[in-house]
Formats: sequence, structure tokens, C-alpha cells
Amino acid sequence: MAKAEAGGVRGAVDPLKPFSPRLGDIRPRAKSVIFLFMVGGPSQVDTFDHKPVLQKLNGQAVPASFRKAMESTRHANVFHGCKDVLMGSPFGWKQHGSSGMWVSDLFPSIAGHVDDLCFIHSMQAESNNHAPASYQLHTGDIRPGKASLGSWVTYGLGTENQDLPAYVMLFDAGPLGGAANYSNGYLPASFQPTRLRDVGTPVLDLLPPPELADGQRATLDTVRELNLLHRSDRVGRTDLDARIASYELAYRMQSAALDVGGIESEAAWLRKGYGLEHSDRRTVSFGRKCLLARRLVEKGVRFVQLYDMPDKDGWDAHDALSKNHVPRARWTDQPVAALLADLKQRGLLDSTLVIWASEFGRTPMMQGNDGRQHNAAGFTIWMAGGGVRPGVRIGSTDELGLMAVDTPVSFKDLHATILAAVGLEHEGLSYRVDGRDERLTGIAGGARVVPGVLAG
Repeated sequence: MAKAEAGGVRGAVDPLKPFSPRLGDIRPRAKSVIFLFMVGGPSQVDTFDHKPVLQKLNGQAVPASFRKAMESTRHANVFHGCKDVLMGSPFGWKQHGSSGMWVSDLFPSIAGHVDDLCFIHSMQAESNNHAPASYQLHTGDIRPGKASLGSWVTYGLGTENQDLPAYVMLFDAGPLGGAANYSNGYLPASFQPTRLRDVGTPVLDLLPPPELADGQRATLDTVRELNLLHRSDRVGRTDLDARIASYELAYRMQSAALDVGGIESEAAWLRKGYGLEHSDRRTVSFGRKCLLARRLVEKGVRFVQLYDMPDKDGWDAHDALSKNHVPRARWTDQPVAALLADLKQRGLLDSTLVIWASEFGRTPMMQGNDGRQHNAAGFTIWMAGGGVRPGVRIGSTDELGLMAVDTPVSFKDLHATILAAVGLEHEGLSYRVDGRDERLTGIAGGARVVPGVLAG
């Protein structure tokens, strides 16, 4: 088992006050992050990466030149399980905004915000399987056990609200691969996330029984004294530090969490805008999570991770692409657009980095009955707010949408860019494990901030 030691540039973190706000290394553009994870791999050629040539070649075999281009890359297996038939997008496409961004008819609401978005069309993952690629997007490594992006950000910066968790999870069903996606890994236990619910009490068992409420503070003070006594002979046990800090945070959360979770107090027009009156219950559910995410960052929460995973399938459309993607777009389009509009109207978009991403995309080749296979060779994500240049495209895939050919971007590059947006220099953010400084972005020189994404 790896041994974690206090070290790296954040070695001065007070273990009993782990979330005290800390200055970053460089000028921050964003104070908070909302990460919208579309679990399972939405198809880039059916959402935000318009490919007229693919439409033209619909039903034809994959040209030999594209197969040859893939042969010498780590993505040569992308043809496995696919038919030798190109499948054009079944959806209509239009250009939107003054930037002229192409968006498919799946996302009519998000399309209205393209001038605020920065699209990266040239993402690449190192694995074509869900769990390893998801681990890499979250932690920088295809293997489980590493610390997640949210843990790194809160380790580096703490948070601005000491009455709420620094790192919050919102989901119905978790991501493929489980808790290893969002774990604190080898970082101190304090930097693990807290899951909040968007319906009912935000945290189960948050409030004590009425007959115990009056003596709760005295009880916690006694427990703290005993824990500190126990800790005095066990220096370096971060789980003990986390336990002590968590008791205090839970006490402070009893009113703060109830307040932030009270989304019914929002104006009726705003709740309707997020889709909370939609006839589709899954649109309502995702809308509640998006609205809660806004309320959390408004209160100073540093990192909110929101998973679009209401069932076991996600966007994993191996068969019947339209049957899979149409409802998932319906569940997420209106709430995400409302989140962007709400943040902007409140003056929070400039200080909140919003990320829409998945572990990989899908092939332009057909699989099964009008479905698509996994594709880690080239896919699209977008970012908004938080110092990101609006209305721009970074990189591109080839004419079929198969592989990134201009400015390929790795997940480590994406992480370096996100850390830079919040004011952290990615090579300076480390934690000592087994005598070695571990980083989210790996060895020195292994990642770069993606050129053109962040404003000057």
C-alpha cells in the first residue's frame, strides 16, 4: 500500500482546518468549478463536431487512407467491433451565434449559448474502455487508486465557505468504474468528496434527534478532546485528522446544507427554466442537480461534480443511436443551458469554470443496428466561463470525425488547463507518496496548458 507523506507545495495545509482558503501559484481566472460529466461517451459527430464529408459518404466503406492513418497509433483498435460502413448523423445541423458554431438538433437550448463556449474538438484518451478512460479523465491515470481532479483542486486551494463541503458530488447512479473516479486517492482523507442529494435533506442523518439536539455541542467538544488525545500519539494519520475535521464540518452544515438545498425557494420562472416542471422526470432530476450546483458555487463551494447517469447505460449507444441519444439530450439540454444563463445573469460565470465532457466519443462507423462504437482517438468537450475564451474552437478531427489531427489534447493537458484556470501551476501541485512527488498531470514535462483556451 502506498505511503502518503505531507509534502509538495501544499505541505503547510493545517490538517485540522484543511479547507481554509489558500492562494494559488498564478493569477486565478475562476474561483469554482462545475464539472458536468456525460457518462458513457456521447457521439461527437452527432452533437458538436459537424462532418459534411461523413454525411456525403453515408453507407460507404471506410476509405483506405483513414485506416492507414490509424495503423501506427495507439488507437488502431478503433475499428474493432464496427461494420465497414460509415454512418452519417441522423440529426439535423445548424450554425448558431455570431461565432457560427455548428450544433446538432439534439441540443437546441445549449445552441443558444455557443458564443460563451470554448469547444475542444481534438480530445484523445488512452483507453477505449469505459472505466479506464473515465479514471483517466478524473485522475490522470487509467488505473484506479489515484486522486481525482476535485480532490487536487480542494487540496491546492481549500474553499471559501467553511460551512459546506469543498468538493461535492451530485448523481443518481455513479460513473462507470465506481468511486475510484472521484476518490481522494493518496491525498489526505479530508479531500474526499461529499455526496449531496437534490431531493429531501441534502445529507442523510444530518440533523440529530430532537431529544439530543441541546447537548450536541457539548458532546462534540468532548469527542474532539478525546480524538485529539488519541491523535497525539499517531502523527501523520490523515484519517484521524479527517475524522476530527468532518465532525466539525457536519455540525456547521446542519443549517448551511439545509439552506443551500432549499431549491424550492427559487423563483417559479427560474425553476421552470431549469426544467423542474418538465413532464419527463429525468429532465426534472438533472435540472434539480444543475440548480443545486449553481446554489453551491454561489455559496463559495470550490468544486461540484455532476454526473448524468440516471441508469446503467449512459450515452453508450452501441445500438440504436437515436433511441439512446435523443432522450439523454432531452434530459440534459434545457438544464445545462439554464445553468449557463443563470450563472451569467448573476455575474457568476466569469468566476465559475463549467466543463462538459465524457471519457471518449464514438466512431463514424456503424456498429450493430445503427449504433456507434467507442472512440478515444478524437472527440469533443466544451468549457465555459472562468477565464475561458468564448466562442472559439480548439483543434479538429479528420473529415470523418475519427481521429484528432490538429492540436491533439490529452486528459493531462486538460487537467493542466483546468488547474491554470483556478490559479494552480500544474507542475507545482504535488503530494509526496513513497518518496516521490505525485502530480495530477504526472511527470514534469508530461502536460501543457492547451494553447488558446484561456484568455490572457
